[in-house]
Amino acid sequence: MLARLERIEALEREDAPPAALLAELQALVREAEAWARRERDPAATAAAAACADALDQVAAAHGPSSPDQATWSPDAIVPA
Repeated sequence: MLARLERIEALEREDAPPAALLAELQALVREAEAWARRERDPAATAAAAACADALDQVAAAHGPSSPDQATWSPDAIVPA
């Protein structure tokens, strides 16, 4: 998970296309979900599920047909 976070930070520094960031964030959430299940931590499992739901909503609502059409806001993935 730490390596994935470093890749996300590198993509942000490079002003990568939003679709690239979204893909990395989705992979990070999948890794967090797997970790939470291995640890059998209900709070971590719930948090990872909430993140997954938020990312799914962003992808569904703002899923561009091409990365160039995307607009990225880190605030978009924070559940209200």
